[in-house]
Amino acid sequence: MQWLDKIVNELITRYPEGEILIESGGSPSGEYHLGHMRELVICDAILLELRNRGRKAKHIYFVDDLDALRKIPVNIPAEYEKYLGQPLSDIPSPEGDKSYADYFIEGLKAGCVSLGVEVDFVYAHEKYRSGFFTEAIEKSLENIEQIKNILESVSNRKLGNEWSPIQVNEGGYLKKRRYLSIDESAKILKYEDKEAKEQSIPYDSGDIKLDWRIDWPARWWLLGVAVEPFGRDHASSGGSYDTGEQIIKEIFGAKAPLAVKYDFINLFGDTKKMSASKGTGLSASEAAGIIPSEAMRYFILNAPPNKLLHFDPIGGLTRLIDEFAELLAKPNKDEREERLLELCTNGVESVVSNVPFSHLVDSYQSALKDPEKTLQTIARTEHAVNVKAQRETILKELKFIDKWLSSWAPEEVKFNILDEVDGSKFSPAEKNYLKLLAEKIESGPAEPDAEWFHKTIYEFKDKTELEPKKLFQTLYKVLIGKDSGPRAGWFLSTLPRDWLIKRLKLES
Repeated sequence: MQWLDKIVNELITRYPEGEILIESGGSPSGEYHLGHMRELVICDAILLELRNRGRKAKHIYFVDDLDALRKIPVNIPAEYEKYLGQPLSDIPSPEGDKSYADYFIEGLKAGCVSLGVEVDFVYAHEKYRSGFFTEAIEKSLENIEQIKNILESVSNRKLGNEWSPIQVNEGGYLKKRRYLSIDESAKILKYEDKEAKEQSIPYDSGDIKLDWRIDWPARWWLLGVAVEPFGRDHASSGGSYDTGEQIIKEIFGAKAPLAVKYDFINLFGDTKKMSASKGTGLSASEAAGIIPSEAMRYFILNAPPNKLLHFDPIGGLTRLIDEFAELLAKPNKDEREERLLELCTNGVESVVSNVPFSHLVDSYQSALKDPEKTLQTIARTEHAVNVKAQRETILKELKFIDKWLSSWAPEEVKFNILDEVDGSKFSPAEKNYLKLLAEKIESGPAEPDAEWFHKTIYEFKDKTELEPKKLFQTLYKVLIGKDSGPRAGWFLSTLPRDWLIKRLKLES
């Protein structure tokens, strides 16, 4: 965990005393996705490591709900276009009596609870409307030209002569207007409306909002933020962190927080980052349904923040969970592995068992997705000891498997036992093979295991007209109506013997 040690070592050097404030944040303009969770989990790891070293620390998520709605997400009714330009905190929720911002932030909160992320939520609209940003607004308006020069020189862009660092709430919509003057004693400023008429407005009650590039360093200063992870879009040269670093130093007389720059999480095969407004990627709530929290934390924390991650919910989930389960079961873990596991399992429910994920998937489906029957199926395999020791954990893991099978699992791993079979679909050679196999099972042991079935199937490669590949295809066709499926010997061993014999005789 070198990346984490580097961050925490520098924090302790910068702040030898007192509480260390960690900030994350974002605009609740659409559904949160898996990529957003990377920031929160990184913050939580920093929090835990600071506390492990005896330091007081706190993590806050700054909800930018005073931001204006700029585009309509794919899952929001088109009539919400009338709210474009209004603060997210003031727009009604598509459901219930909450605000539009709360509608989306509730999903993020649930994700944090699921992932064991300890965080306090701070709302921009409450801070602005309580007067918290008043001094920052005054300092910004006193230093318009200096801020303008910073933005132009650092970000290499040209701003108009009428530019100012504020937005005005005009009739419920945030607007860029020409700033005229400020009366700090009365907490009133004057500006020109779109007809060039002079207007007055209070700036200490939320009707004035700082532009993002000034708002960010202003909150660092006002809150005393010590460290903040942020995505590479903010970390680019001349980006919002670079301008914020200069603004907090030159305008607010303070030091920028330690920057922790992280890369995105893309879906496997995608070259673009996930988008909340476009509905692309994997939503945080959907991810929480198919990925156990400890495995999700492992996926995020096992790589340094600056590494681009690709998540494959289709073919890669099995590998991810089996890799994590292997680490859990490893008898002699090194120091890094112990620390990583501690960070992954802190505050979350244990869900990953020692039974391989693919084995659970096949067992669950062969047991007709009945959890109790699944346990009975696994108990007849080499993982019987795990059923006894991890019964409740396996049952929890099966809930994730059920959601994965219904949403993301590839077709080649999904199957259902056929309710009935049509004998006319089989050739004479196939029928003869199935009949011979049924008779062999009838005369075989009362409880044959996977190895016995495996050897028995291969016995027929020289006793029938079918080539070995066709033997297996015929078996899968009569049982699940497909040409392929789970390991045949194991699969047959999981099925009730009497039922299996009848099915092979095409009687059921």
